[in-house]
Amino acid sequence: MPGTSPADAIAVILGELPGFPHLPELPGRGPGADLTGRTAALLIDMPVETSTSGWRFALRAGREQRRAAGLLAEDLDAVQEAAEGYAGPFKVQLAGPWTMAATIELNRSQNPALADPGAVGDLIVSLAEGVAAHVSEIRKRVPGATIVLQLDEPALPAVLDGAVPTASGLNRIGAVDTAVTGGGLRAVLQATTAFSVVHCCAPEYPFGLIRESGAGAISFDASQLRRGAEDAIAELAEAGMGILAGALNTRNAERMTAAPSRKPREIASSVIELWHRAGLPPATLAEQVVITPACGLAGFSAAGARAALATCREAARILPELVEERS
Repeated sequence: MPGTSPADAIAVILGELPGFPHLPELPGRGPGADLTGRTAALLIDMPVETSTSGWRFALRAGREQRRAAGLLAEDLDAVQEAAEGYAGPFKVQLAGPWTMAATIELNRSQNPALADPGAVGDLIVSLAEGVAAHVSEIRKRVPGATIVLQLDEPALPAVLDGAVPTASGLNRIGAVDTAVTGGGLRAVLQATTAFSVVHCCAPEYPFGLIRESGAGAISFDASQLRRGAEDAIAELAEAGMGILAGALNTRNAERMTAAPSRKPREIASSVIELWHRAGLPPATLAEQVVITPACGLAGFSAAGARAALATCREAARILPELVEERS
């Protein structure tokens, strides 16, 4: 979300998404509020510090890691106050293990941790423990909530393709086998009993790997789907997985406007069309699909972010009506 006030952000989220709110991320606050730094605040016995290019492992926690922990505590305080008495699904988002491995440097070489299998293994264990503690803390603060854990993995396709650059930028770290990547995801997802989602807004969404990792749902940018993705979506939907369809564009100039250019009816219709191309029965659509923005809203104006959430909510509201009209 845009802005720097967690209280303001959660007020907007609870107002626009009363049936499926989430813990806001506010990267506009700087280092420690970004995706990697926010998640690094949860790592157990793996201190980090900022470097000239981002984050790196360290001998002791740096000032920015302590700041990240403080910002996250502020967010939880704001949610506890605003969501008092709330009962229902409540989503939290963190970076997944492979995006963390691709964006945190090794202390001794400045290469991404991904270059060191031992460091990656330690990271996965540390992250799993931290995620479990984080989910437990939110359950204490919002006891009526049913926690939905989302792991954001924007770097996962690059990890699988061997496209993550070394520190020099002249070489690439070798591709990581799907059995290893799936196992790492599974270890973090299974660290808690929360229903789980894996989000990736890159074009090459690894549908099969996410299914094998044990995730309960997938989340993707619908505009980035490649040819043949409908078949993969159909396979996952038929297996009972949830579908968080990123049908509201977050990539262009629309981000800065007070209202999305696409209306709720257009967005809902695009989701119905995707479901139709996948050959799935219309009757299951409204039960299995959540309409979402394609990716984060931090680049939006405050009014634009609110309008984006309201548009997705309205698109979801009219979705069953449009399905019935077309059947």
